[in-house]
Amino acid sequence: MAKLVLKESSVTVDWLYNHLDAENLVILDGTINKVFDASKEQIPNTRFFDIKNKFSEVGAPFPSTFPSAVQFETEAQALGIDKDSAIVVYDDKGIYSSARVWWLFKAFGHHNIAVLSGGLPSWNKAGYPTEAMTPFKGDSGAFKAELNPQTMKFFKDMQEASSTKSHTIIDARSRGRFNCEEPEPREGLRMGTIPNSVNLPFTDLLKDGELKSKAEIELMFSSLVNKEDPIIFSCGSGITACVLALGADLTGYKNISVYDGSWTEWGSLTES
Repeated sequence: MAKLVLKESSVTVDWLYNHLDAENLVILDGTINKVFDASKEQIPNTRFFDIKNKFSEVGAPFPSTFPSAVQFETEAQALGIDKDSAIVVYDDKGIYSSARVWWLFKAFGHHNIAVLSGGLPSWNKAGYPTEAMTPFKGDSGAFKAELNPQTMKFFKDMQEASSTKSHTIIDARSRGRFNCEEPEPREGLRMGTIPNSVNLPFTDLLKDGELKSKAEIELMFSSLVNKEDPIIFSCGSGITACVLALGADLTGYKNISVYDGSWTEWGSLTES
């Protein structure tokens, strides 16, 4: 089978099943907070992408902090990923942390990657085969990380964007958390909202863990921001903001970035 070039940032479980034999296909399980457990199931030939311990700056004060290019390149190579790999990433919730994996690869210059809409639940619902979770034991890959600094925003960037309104800041948290009606799940983190931000819960883009239609997603974004305007996506800790980035990418938005520290950082470093 010819090498795959992924034309969109999301694929269906039917599409993946029909392309399992592609020679450059790499399937990643990007489920966050997962540890290797042979009793757990995976899509055949999946490699576990360990966000917390391998693809984040582990010693950083905030969770899931953006890794260095050297770290990302080293760990991607250890998973046998090459420059021409066609990567499909999923998680066990539908679409949650898989979008963070997709965005990390985009940030480091690899665009031949897509999120599996519906993830493992939709794969199982379709009756497709699974296997026991298996560690990757193949050869190292030749992946090269080329950082695009425009993809990620950090605290100083957010201070400027918030005060000058240079970007539309869209928060992916629930409406209750955004409106300070529900406490933050992280112990000790205050409730609040980044000044001059708006809310679009990432769950609004999904139905039963799968992405809604492009038309539905585009309508949600168009009510908040013009297609040509610069956007920064935020959330609790930089994970579900990437679901919004995925939806924006699929509907033609180009000038998008993610606030890595998100509310966990902002709420910890500011008082209002």
